[in-house]
Amino acid sequence: MSTEDRPAPRSLAEALRARDDTSLAALLRSRPDLITPVPTDLTQLATRAGTRASVLRALERLDRFALQTAEALAVAADPATYGALLGLMAGDAGEKGDPAVAAALPRALATLREQALVWGGDDRLRLVRTAREVLAPSPQHPSPTGLGPTVQEATAGMSPGRIQEIVAALGLPSTHDAVSAAASLTGLFTHRKKMAALLHEAPEESLEVLTRLVWGPPYGQVTPDPAPRLRWLLDRGLLLPTAPGTVVLPREVALHLREGRAHRAAEALPPAVEPAATHAPRMVDATAAGQAYGALATVEELLKDWDEGGPAVLRAGGLSVRDLKRTAVALDVPEPVAAFWVELAYAAGLLASDGEADERYAATPAYDEWLEQPPAERWARLAEAWLTATRTPGVVGGRDAKDRALSALGPGLDRSAAPEVRHRVLSLLAALPEGAAPAPGSVLARLRWERPLRGPQRDDDLRSRLAEWTLSEAELLGVTGRGALSAQGRALLGAAPAHGGPAHGPAAAEPSGPGDKLPVHHHHHAPAPHEPLSAPEQAVASAAAARLLAPLLPEPLDHVLLQADLTAVAPGPLERPLADMLGVLADVESKGGATVYRFTPASVRRALDAGRAASDLHAFLAAHSRTPVPQPLAYLIDDVARKHGHLRVGAASAYVRCDDDTVLNEILADKRASALRLRRLAPTVLAAQADPATLLDGLRSMGYAPAAESAEGDVLITRAHAHRTPPRTAPEPVPDGPPTPDATLLSAAIRAIRAGDLAATTPRKPSGAPAAGGDLPRTGSAETLATMQAAVLTGEALWIGYVNAEGAASQRVIAPIRVEGGFVTAYDHTADEVRTYPLHRVTGVAELAED
Repeated sequence: MSTEDRPAPRSLAEALRARDDTSLAALLRSRPDLITPVPTDLTQLATRAGTRASVLRALERLDRFALQTAEALAVAADPATYGALLGLMAGDAGEKGDPAVAAALPRALATLREQALVWGGDDRLRLVRTAREVLAPSPQHPSPTGLGPTVQEATAGMSPGRIQEIVAALGLPSTHDAVSAAASLTGLFTHRKKMAALLHEAPEESLEVLTRLVWGPPYGQVTPDPAPRLRWLLDRGLLLPTAPGTVVLPREVALHLREGRAHRAAEALPPAVEPAATHAPRMVDATAAGQAYGALATVEELLKDWDEGGPAVLRAGGLSVRDLKRTAVALDVPEPVAAFWVELAYAAGLLASDGEADERYAATPAYDEWLEQPPAERWARLAEAWLTATRTPGVVGGRDAKDRALSALGPGLDRSAAPEVRHRVLSLLAALPEGAAPAPGSVLARLRWERPLRGPQRDDDLRSRLAEWTLSEAELLGVTGRGALSAQGRALLGAAPAHGGPAHGPAAAEPSGPGDKLPVHHHHHAPAPHEPLSAPEQAVASAAAARLLAPLLPEPLDHVLLQADLTAVAPGPLERPLADMLGVLADVESKGGATVYRFTPASVRRALDAGRAASDLHAFLAAHSRTPVPQPLAYLIDDVARKHGHLRVGAASAYVRCDDDTVLNEILADKRASALRLRRLAPTVLAAQADPATLLDGLRSMGYAPAAESAEGDVLITRAHAHRTPPRTAPEPVPDGPPTPDATLLSAAIRAIRAGDLAATTPRKPSGAPAAGGDLPRTGSAETLATMQAAVLTGEALWIGYVNAEGAASQRVIAPIRVEGGFVTAYDHTADEVRTYPLHRVTGVAELAED
């Protein structure tokens, strides 16, 4: 049957039944909740598509113009024609009044049809009932259109006498009932010429009242004795009472005043993302690479600081405010930025709680593996974790629904929309010419158009805040540089530029200021995918991003510059063994493009405590310094080494041993030693009523350089003990509803739905024993067996009812092949395969109709 000859669908189920497989796949892809689980047939699919939860989810994913189209259908007649819908969207002038709306309306209507929110032909457009209930105006839930109820709805509770008074005041013929009177009023209010004549007679003050109500809200308050300007409107039904003291502007009157428009402004086109500045792509990539290297250094510094066991875990989970402040000070960043780095390390699986009795945060074994990877691959792991994580550091410091504080690494930080928003923001940046940095306001405006808020401002416009955080976090991480998407950021989205690398032509130059304009070279590149990538696709994209970033990262240096003021300058990133040793031998004084280390007696003693001899330290500095070792530094090492270990501290509770008894005499005479409660046991031994660690700290604070010794008298070498958690997996993202089905699942689901629908709708011969409620056939075992055996001989198909081992009933169309041993083997049209069924589980059988 051709499309023209096909009868108009009478329900959403019939409309779905008329779709081809491609159209059904598009529906299930856009609304994946409809196949969780897979419906048994198209009737069940239509029922599920009309449930409130599913409709609300679908409405929230519409762009602004598609949503405005649905809102217009909610205030239109049911069913509505395409012409009536165009009038509501573009005004009475239709296509001539707003060509942009007229051009965009078919796309919006196609979107609503594809998502099964609208069904029917252009002459009978129907919005699904649940969507109409959600979008239609009511006193409790005003419509975004600002329209009120129709005359029919507003007069439903009015007395017939009052309605007849309004009819008479307007000069209309009297009617015999309220319904006819309301229809007469509706006919007048929708007649453009008659309404224009009526309003021409209205007092100016009355027209001002209508002007205030026309774009909503349509409700107003009146006193028991209304003013003359209101009385004129009430007498003619231009305002109708809905409750004591409340009046409403009828929908038909408002539409006349609006010249037929349902919305003040129909936003047919998405706002453009405007570039705020344009930079040379080479400069963008170089800046982003510097940020990327800084990100690696920050994460390393964070986990090195927690190497021997980090902060304690709060009882409710997470990091305390005090520990977050301490971490921020250690990293020299603001607290929100510190929360971002902590959460990023956690999302990448580099950080977790150790699970001990006194639970603390520490690096995971994966951190050690991560350290061994090349820098570009380490960055790619961080960037991928950030892009796909649902945990949102930006909400740290806020309050949850129960007014509990949200802490870093704590519960309640997951926001399911975060990965989609991050991907979308970066995709908008990828659509700009390379090197173009967008105006943040234009990005937010575009996102609001693509996913407009419905109802009250939920979660303070979470999507806008997620977009703002995405822009700042992408810059911190090196996905963007100077606000523009970098080459590695573009590759991370799966849209690598065609030039294939960071090398840009020498003609590219950097503008001297925001006002300077450079010729924009539109590099041809693959557009970013509209949806986030699957896990395997994202792994490939991350590897590509790492390859693009690798040449831009600085090579680690094997040397420092020693200076006479007891400092060393690292003019760039250092090789790991050099950086680790220098971190023990000196303290970091400042960081930036170059790192400054300072040598102090305490830092040198730290190296000696770690088992290094003075000769080792001299050799290390000589081997790694591009400048001669300054004399003051050599003297410092020798002086500390000479004193180091002169005093020995062991466990008695604790004792001090020294071959030079004069040194012990000095200690006993020093008033600062009183807290240690020392007494002499022998000329060269002092006993203390303190533990060895306290005794070591006390003597060091007095200016001595004691060394701890074992029970055998050997010097104890104190190396930092790296504390690691047991193996941990990175936190799993919390999905925003069911995942989008892949092609294999879609194909299987559609095949199952079609087969189930065939079983449910195939015409059957009348049965002498119909099923209760008409659901499943009911026949006796003898009749079932006889019908099955006859079908084997004739090759006919049968309709059966079947109950499986779990008690789930279903209908099936089968073609029996063999009946023996209490089983029937048949080709099952529902499952599209040959199956064997126990006869005792078949509730009944019926022959199919001849046609």
